[in-house]
Amino acid sequence: MQRFGLGPKPGQGGTVADVRERLLAEISSDGAPQPRVGFSGAAPIGRALYAFEDEERAAREAKRVAVQQGGGQPAMGQGVQVAAASPMPGQPQGSIAAPAQPAPPFPQAVYREEVVSRVQGALEAEAGFAERLVQFWSNHFCVSVAKGNFVRAMAGAFEREAIRPNIFGRFEDLLIAVESHPAMLNFLDNQLSIGPDSRAGKRRGRGLNENLAREIMELHTLGVSGGYTQADVTSLARIITGWTVVGRDARLGFPGSFAFNPGLHDPGGQRLLGKVYRQEGKEKGMAALADLARHPSTASFIARKLARHFVADDPPQALVAELARVFRDTGGDLAALSRALVTSELAGVAPATKLRTPQEFLVAAFRALGRKPDYGQVAGPLGVMGQPLWQPSGPDGYPDTNAAWATPEGIKTRIDVAAQLGRQAAGSVADPRALVEEVLGPLASPQTRQAVARAESKPQALALLLMSPEFQRR
Repeated sequence: MQRFGLGPKPGQGGTVADVRERLLAEISSDGAPQPRVGFSGAAPIGRALYAFEDEERAAREAKRVAVQQGGGQPAMGQGVQVAAASPMPGQPQGSIAAPAQPAPPFPQAVYREEVVSRVQGALEAEAGFAERLVQFWSNHFCVSVAKGNFVRAMAGAFEREAIRPNIFGRFEDLLIAVESHPAMLNFLDNQLSIGPDSRAGKRRGRGLNENLAREIMELHTLGVSGGYTQADVTSLARIITGWTVVGRDARLGFPGSFAFNPGLHDPGGQRLLGKVYRQEGKEKGMAALADLARHPSTASFIARKLARHFVADDPPQALVAELARVFRDTGGDLAALSRALVTSELAGVAPATKLRTPQEFLVAAFRALGRKPDYGQVAGPLGVMGQPLWQPSGPDGYPDTNAAWATPEGIKTRIDVAAQLGRQAAGSVADPRALVEEVLGPLASPQTRQAVARAESKPQALALLLMSPEFQRR
């Protein structure tokens, strides 16, 4: 059952049946719990982001004008005077206090709070099955903050608004929520897509951007071998023209929110996978996404990806077939799919071969050690291990196979992170040997118990626990 959760906390024992009940109890029509953040949603974030960018632009322009008029910053060596700082209370005379760190710019400030809230929610979860599904679907429908300020500020809101409420709902609703979210539209450039036969297309001479349409079919629904053609990609791109993000002028709604712009939409019917769609406006895209969500290739693609994530890089074909059947028979009911996965005998008896990803390892370590990290204690380790939150290198998300993470350099970095965590937690853990029993229990091998017991120090014992095969695998 460890394969489905985030890793036990001290004192979370119980039989396999007890753990399974805790996992099943997290399947709720309300979706996954929402993290506590100070930012209410994508639209308010968008408005604040546009204001930040306007201020930045005005500051750059003022600086440029000042330089042109001879009033810019003096060159080094031209008598720049630095006022001496008064010592802080308790500092010896003659010492200078370290300057206060400047507040991070707005997009980074939002990102930092979202990261901490995401991790804190995972630490508070009872078993963590819902949180694991949030991670899975966020990586399946990924955006990357490397795209720029808009996605950096919106990544957390995207997960909170599109992913979390829908992980136990219908796949169709999850798909539509994701593809119409401002973060996804910006990440895959659909706001730049203009129907060639639309009013704007005829006037500007600009055309389609197929990025979002291609990834919807290749990565989000059918899969690369799902039976579609390039002509289908082009048709879907035409169908979803006009799905855009409201700009700072607020002409179509609240700045930063989703809107349908009829002036960008390609009119007329479009043939997709043999079916012609003639609906008006946004409804045409909604109908196309609903059909893609119910397509047999989508059922097979999602089933295999879920089984690969939770069970094995090469999952049992019978398990994949069973999950695909549940998906088809229930019309993409993700609660039913989740129950089928947790209660599957094939999943239950499969050996623990999956290596925890860096994010899973770090969260499991924090849970085991009872840590409540700040942003730096999350971002630093994830950065060096190669899996910062919401920052994959491409739209296919972070890899989900052992080969991607079990490299010599990757394992060496984990050892360094485990050693650092061991040092940080040494003062709060009374006996590492007892922690082995609380966290691993019957999974702990005699070799792991012996290694922890014979460690030269408490930090080393904790690091050995975290790097044990039983802890690293799920």
